[in-house]
Amino acid sequence: MKFSIFQSSRQGGRRYNQDRLAYSYSRDALLMVVADGMGGHFHGEIASQIAVQFLVENFQKQAKPALKDPVRFLVNAINHAHEAIGDYVRAHGLSEHPRTTCVACVVQGGHAYWAHVGDTRLYYFHDGKLASRTRDHSLVQQLFEQGKITEAQMTTHPERNKVYSCLGGPIPPDIELSRKTLLHEEDTLLLCSDGLWGLLSTEEIASILDAYPIATAVPELLDHAELRGGEEGDNLSAIGMKWGDEGRLHDPRSISSATMPLDSHTVQLNTLSVERGEGEPDVTEADIEKTIAEIQAAIRKYSK
Repeated sequence: MKFSIFQSSRQGGRRYNQDRLAYSYSRDALLMVVADGMGGHFHGEIASQIAVQFLVENFQKQAKPALKDPVRFLVNAINHAHEAIGDYVRAHGLSEHPRTTCVACVVQGGHAYWAHVGDTRLYYFHDGKLASRTRDHSLVQQLFEQGKITEAQMTTHPERNKVYSCLGGPIPPDIELSRKTLLHEEDTLLLCSDGLWGLLSTEEIASILDAYPIATAVPELLDHAELRGGEEGDNLSAIGMKWGDEGRLHDPRSISSATMPLDSHTVQLNTLSVERGEGEPDVTEADIEKTIAEIQAAIRKYSK
């Protein structure tokens, strides 16, 4: 496999960052995942952390060096991540259910397969134009499909944050799957939270991704969205992947997995942090370590 990839997450105008994202690849397969936590701090962060960490850990266990069935992997991993969040809730007697949206994509055999729950999106661009994107599991998406609002109004509607499917709630997630998609040279996949797509049009996203190497384009997208969001802006996160050799754009960080050992994996994962805004309860490094251990316990039950 030859591809270029870059990920970044920012706090925006919020007091803490509940987004989590990661990518991992073996010689023959690549996983990308973004989750946007919902619910009161610290719980939203825990839900998104469980979702992302669960998918990555299971990918590394099953991609040897390729997954037997990418679609089945995505469905099983997302469902089990949902159950692991529920186990965490029950084990700690939480009155509030931490929840998270999630989008995940596997690239294998020159094809992409993706799945999502909620309104965290995946965009697929071919020849610099949008070829496909995920359909939000949200009230405003339903209003748009009914012709009651325009696509532009989706980003400013007062009910835009209401999603009807997520991980971690009392109802099993409604997982929506893509078709098997053949990737062509310089096709681009972008996975991102609503803190980014809610402030940039599809045309703006396409233009920036087409103009720069992926390692420059992703920060550029985040810069534009963060500036527009201002002091009240949401967390914003994105993973961008351009398929093939980015020689046209002179990116020195293109990845070729051809020489990787069969049983090796590379992973880039952001994790819980102790940064807090003014007025937030103190959370120590010990608290973080304890929480991570508890997350691992919740995940372990479903890991194969």
